[in-house]
Amino acid sequence: MSGPLSGIRVIDITINVLGPVATQILGDMGADVIKVEAPEGDPMRRLGPGRHPNMAAFFLNINRNKRSLVLDLKHPAAHAALMALVDTADVFVHNMRAPAAARLGLDAASIRARNPRIVHAAATGFRQDGPWRDRPAYDDAIQGMSGMASMFAANAGEPRYVPAAFADKLSGVALASAIGMALFRRERTGQGEAVHVPMFETVLNFNLLDHMWTHALAGEDAGIEKKIGYPRTLSPHRKPYPTQDGYICLLATTDAQWQRLFTIFDRPELARDPRFLTLPDRAQNIDALHLLLAAMLAGHDTVECQHRLEQADVPSGPMLQHTELADDPYLQETGFFQAMAHPTEGQLVTPAIPVAFAEAPGAVRLPAPNLGEHTAEILQELGYDAPAIIAVSSSPLPPRPGGSNVLP
Repeated sequence: MSGPLSGIRVIDITINVLGPVATQILGDMGADVIKVEAPEGDPMRRLGPGRHPNMAAFFLNINRNKRSLVLDLKHPAAHAALMALVDTADVFVHNMRAPAAARLGLDAASIRARNPRIVHAAATGFRQDGPWRDRPAYDDAIQGMSGMASMFAANAGEPRYVPAAFADKLSGVALASAIGMALFRRERTGQGEAVHVPMFETVLNFNLLDHMWTHALAGEDAGIEKKIGYPRTLSPHRKPYPTQDGYICLLATTDAQWQRLFTIFDRPELARDPRFLTLPDRAQNIDALHLLLAAMLAGHDTVECQHRLEQADVPSGPMLQHTELADDPYLQETGFFQAMAHPTEGQLVTPAIPVAFAEAPGAVRLPAPNLGEHTAEILQELGYDAPAIIAVSSSPLPPRPGGSNVLP
């Protein structure tokens, strides 16, 4: 097994998108991720197209590098088996609201009492020290509440959602990062940890890092209006620039880059224009700058624009159609889309792991599991014999490894 988290065991009882994204990152980095599912399975198993029931494409792409263990936690035997698994684990992850987790004995206090070295990680909609701690939350609601949707109204004329599960995936990355930091602290101190990631505050923090603008300046300053919103990104003219045959996307930032850009597109006089000399000047005249740049680029085709921008060393690239990314020459050359064989679903394509480690690289080791595919395997690792496995997975009777009727 490869990866910087090789040897780490993760119990994953998350569903939908946020939690599975986080635990897939851990699995990609070498962790043994055990996806504990109810008998009906993660709802994402049924969202979208697939070759077989419970194996939809969306599910396949956010649950690789995991093993599936089916337990009906309403039954004492199954719950006891989960607790036996907790004894062997390094990380426990859930995305239940706090009351539901507490009812099942899966809250941080209960799990850490069982295994003091474990990292208990939870992700919910809102901070746990506020009045919304138990409020439900999903991606669209968080995009709206965080101001993300309203920003489209500022530069596109109407509020919109980012056309992706943005809040879920961003919060999932934050959750994986927090778990990694908690594991690092445990290695230093020997102490477990309780981690909580709130979707709303996570997306809000991410969203406001640049948009705090003058509101970041505390106190009353003469002549400075306290305002949230980064003018450059909210400009209605900030969008891919049309060329003769497509669109080009670019962002010059330094004074030198802008001077070279103006020169390479035969407008050297703009490099001396007082509106565009410095970063503060350009910020104050951002709409005029966008319009001038659009006019400069419109007379050239995309290849010519890209050639000139590369000569000027300005970060840029053609606007690629999302429907054509699978055939993009660069992505094919670098192997971003990886083919893998699934034992029941046939040939699959999955995005490559983007993060590189020189000494302990991650790897796509396992395709997304069938529902309950590894139930017997995992219970055997815990010491369960065949009759005990049958009892745990199909009845409420509480057997113990070895055959007696009491679990530890």
